[in-house]
This record gives sequence, C-alpha cells and structure tokens, in this order.
Amino acid sequence: MELLPVKEIKINQAKIDKIDHLVKSIYRLIIYSRHHLDDDLLDTYLTSVQELEELLSLKNAQMEAQNEEEAAVYLKNLKVSLDFVIEEIILHNNFQKEVQLFQLLRLVSPETNAIHPNRYRQTLVQIGGHICPDQNIVPQLVGELFYQMQAITNPIIRAIYFHHELIRIHPFVDGNGRVTRIAKNWMLMYDLYPPIFINDATQKREYIATLSKSFRELDNSPKKWNEHTETFFEQELDRLLVNATLLYETVNKIGQEREKAIK
Repeated sequence: MELLPVKEIKINQAKIDKIDHLVKSIYRLIIYSRHHLDDDLLDTYLTSVQELEELLSLKNAQMEAQNEEEAAVYLKNLKVSLDFVIEEIILHNNFQKEVQLFQLLRLVSPETNAIHPNRYRQTLVQIGGHICPDQNIVPQLVGELFYQMQAITNPIIRAIYFHHELIRIHPFVDGNGRVTRIAKNWMLMYDLYPPIFINDATQKREYIATLSKSFRELDNSPKKWNEHTETFFEQELDRLLVNATLLYETVNKIGQEREKAIK
C-alpha cells in the first residue's frame, strides 16, 4: 500500500470558506454581542460540542454494539476519551504524535489494547473488498502518515485526510473506527471547529460504501485522486457544515432569548 500523496488532494475551498464563515460568526456573537456574556457563551460552545460528541457516541453505539450492555460500555469509553481530548486541548496539545493513537486506543477500546498492549496489529485484516496492508509495514505507514500530515496547513483537510488514510491502514486489531473518529475530531476541536459525526444508519452505510469504493480505486491507482475519494472528502465537509450551522443557531438563540427577556 502507498499513501495518497498530499499534493493530489483537491480542496473544495468554497465549502471550507462557508464553514469558516460560520465559525467566525459564532465568535463574533461571543465577543461583540451585547446580549451574550463571554463566559456564558464559551461554556455553551463547549456544551454544544459535547452534545454533538454524545450524539456521535449514541449513534455509533446503536449501530455497532450488539446489545445494551455493550452499548453502555461503548458510550462510557467514548465519554472518557472525549474528556481526555478536551483536557489535552485546554493544555494546548493538538493531535500530532503517533503515541497519541495508543493513548486513544487504551481509552476507547481497552479490550483491544489488552490483546496487543501498545502494539499495532500482528495479523492480516480485510475491510470488505479492501485487503489492508501487511502487518509488518503498518508501523512504517503510520509514521509516514504523521509525516505527510505536516504538509497540510488546513486543519479540516488534515483531519479528513488522516481519517481516510488511517482507516485504510487499519493499524489495530479492533477499534480503528473509534480511534480514528476521536483523533479526527481532536484535530478539528483544537482549531475550534465542531466535530464531524454521522447522523443515522443511512449515512453510516453511505460512509462505508464511499470508503470502500475509494480504497478500491486507490488499490488500483495508489497515487491518483479519484471521484470516490473526492466524494468522501465532500461528504465529510457536508457533515461539518451541518454541525457548524447547528452550533451557530444554538449560540445565536441564546442571545435572542436574552434580548427578549430584557425587553
């Protein structure tokens, strides 16, 4: 397997500009509106992010856990992971080191970490029709991925690229999806974007199908941008745009309600 070269990524700048406009609009409300309190709105922003993450946890637990007991454990582990990520962000630590993958794995999937503590998978795995790279080259590929990420200046594209390529590598026996999603959202939240989450089972199927098609095309032409990889990036941008809009509406509503109360 070869990683998709960063220079091949085609960026939808118009969509990114929309997302950035929404995020800036949120902070204009926080800083300049007479009907908001800074501390109040900052708390609201963090609460909104956590609510989105909790929705992410809930949806994925419903689709991945086999029973209520597994779902409860799944949600608990994701909540612990989110708390860890928020603490790291407060300490000005972004997701950018390989060791952080293992930190997340220990939190989000402790049972997987117990099988191979602080080690990548030792077996071959297959995702649908995609045969993941040989276990012997996984460390090399993961190291290269972290190196390649440094060349991507836009945090949104960096997060989506990391998500796409780490799932393709599939470095762990299990828990790859959970670790990847938390890592991606760590990068986004560090730069004050809301997290990306999947809304429902239909989106989940679409997400899996798009990744499968993208991986298949890249297996055939590993260094060439293709329509399915582009579709995956577009779908992620669309999800982020929806979440940024929701966050803006939530923050704006608080100011409107306070203004009405004053009148």
